[in-house]
Amino acid sequence: MKIDEIAKIPTLEDIQTAAQRIDRYIHNTPVLTSQTFNNQVKSNIFLKCENFQKVGAFKIRGATNAIFSLSEDQLERGVVTHSSGNHGAAVAMAAKHRGIKAYVVMPKNAPEVKINAVRGYGADVILCEPTLADRERKTETIRSKHGAYLIHPFNDPQVVAGQGTIGLELIGQVPELDIIIGPIGGGGLMSGISIASRAVNPIIQLYGAEPTGADDAYRSLKANERVTHQIPDTVADGLLTVLSPLTFSILCENLTEIITVTEEEIISAMRFIWERMKIIIEPSSAVPVAAVLKHPRKFSHHRVGIVITGGNVDITKLPW
Repeated sequence: MKIDEIAKIPTLEDIQTAAQRIDRYIHNTPVLTSQTFNNQVKSNIFLKCENFQKVGAFKIRGATNAIFSLSEDQLERGVVTHSSGNHGAAVAMAAKHRGIKAYVVMPKNAPEVKINAVRGYGADVILCEPTLADRERKTETIRSKHGAYLIHPFNDPQVVAGQGTIGLELIGQVPELDIIIGPIGGGGLMSGISIASRAVNPIIQLYGAEPTGADDAYRSLKANERVTHQIPDTVADGLLTVLSPLTFSILCENLTEIITVTEEEIISAMRFIWERMKIIIEPSSAVPVAAVLKHPRKFSHHRVGIVITGGNVDITKLPW
């Protein structure tokens, strides 16, 4: 599949199939609460903690579903992807489980902890300039040279279906949720969750959260046209990509709203969770937390699920 190709939109059945396919390779992650958080927002807040997931992030769901849905012939020459970290680690681990080669293109300014993790799971890391254009160019070079199968981070229906299993789990763990909010980078996470959760509860509200320094999804949905060029500037290194044709079409249909937050608000929210809940979350995970803290009136007196997407942080370079 080419990077700019519009893929088939997955269904609830696809997500249910994905849940069965990946069950043995992932954790059913816990939901945690904080009375301090509840009191501050005047809501019941439920954190779906994918920071406790395999590879430390939700990405293992989509990568595993994609790789295990392919035939032996398709995987004969391995797989390739591009990633700022978590998706790359997920592809590396899933490829290791399947017994195939993995190549991961990563920006040279990616956190060292994430680069080391990808290498640790056995993938070849190819560093690139920190732009989407160079990531995609080097990915295509590797794909052409080695014949590797592209596992796109989000413009892949099997990846989106895998991420959607979070929605199934969360709704099963916390019945009668009013709202789910998660961060948006390429949009695969909230695309999958929105399909699953709307199928189960058509009136649930779905919010995305983005840094103001990487707000292509916010601008895309406002313009009703996909914004494809940006120079991201944010501490949330997992949210540096733009929406794909697939995720743009899904989010346009399903999202209630996208909320943007500043760098200061992201760092403050990250620290809030570290200090109050004693769990490690990375900056990208703090973005939806910051959105809820910034707009308590939107979320007050509701049952709100927040997706904590990962906890891979270089603890020697904390943003505060």
